[in-house]
Amino acid sequence: MIIITGAAGFIGSNMLERLNEANYKDIVLVDDFTRLEKERNYTDKIYSKKVDRSDFISWLDENHKLVQFIIHLGARTDTAEFNKVIFDELNLGYSKMIWESSVKYGLPLIYASSAATYGAGELGYDDNEEIIPDLKPLNPYGESKNDFDKWVLQQERKPFFWAGLKFFNVYGSNEYHKGRMASVVFQAYNQILATGGMKLFRSHHPDFKDGEQLRDFVYVKDVTDVILYLMENRPKSGIFNLGTGKAESFLELVRQTFKAMGVKENISFIDTPEDIRDKYQYFTEANMGKLRSVGYTKSFRPLAEGVPDYVGKYLRKNS
Repeated sequence: MIIITGAAGFIGSNMLERLNEANYKDIVLVDDFTRLEKERNYTDKIYSKKVDRSDFISWLDENHKLVQFIIHLGARTDTAEFNKVIFDELNLGYSKMIWESSVKYGLPLIYASSAATYGAGELGYDDNEEIIPDLKPLNPYGESKNDFDKWVLQQERKPFFWAGLKFFNVYGSNEYHKGRMASVVFQAYNQILATGGMKLFRSHHPDFKDGEQLRDFVYVKDVTDVILYLMENRPKSGIFNLGTGKAESFLELVRQTFKAMGVKENISFIDTPEDIRDKYQYFTEANMGKLRSVGYTKSFRPLAEGVPDYVGKYLRKNS
């Protein structure tokens, strides 16, 4: 039996699909299932049971002998939310309980960290665990993820296999419910569909031209492939970057979206909202050497491959 927390969400539901493709069917979904609009993320998938997030730890106490692996992807991911109490409860406190249960019952664990832990990138984007205490995230979400990473590294007792994954800018199917936090691909598709054009944030940094802000955009199918590899092979434990290793511009992303939609490019620029302007990342790029060092050899899709797949197979079909 495999546990997925956050199973009704974006990456969690894609992980469920990837496990089904790999012929895993005895899967327990953990989430807050009261958001009915997210039901279509998992209703056509194969799984054994749904467990409410608030009941999971007590459920695990009773059923741990049946569990082989925990994939903990549940979190509050809103980078524009500044109420630290929310993150302390859902991202930090809840993750600690899952970690302690994994140790107690001898269960291997993969959990979601974030590239938001790197802040403005003053120390680079190297998943060297020695620099984690010195990182300076730009918002409470990033702080909560880094606080958990720091806590994990301080623990004397750890699961016999564990991995924390610093997700960079993930895009792909089943993110329609994320609102402002949905990927730029999703937002570009819908804005182009509605208006025939796309507005990008203007650069407020002298080193970057408008639209040439750079991010490491990683397709969700590549993310789930990595998680499956780690689950099945259980190499050296640790905290790993999960991006492509190659930053690409927002302009490239939007151009690929126009191309995939068969619509003529129409790109304009607007000021970055003031509430996020001083906390805006202009460059992120994952150093992927550590993941490669534990045997992961599969290539990652660039935007020129990932965007057409997402647009053609999912967004155009409303799937």
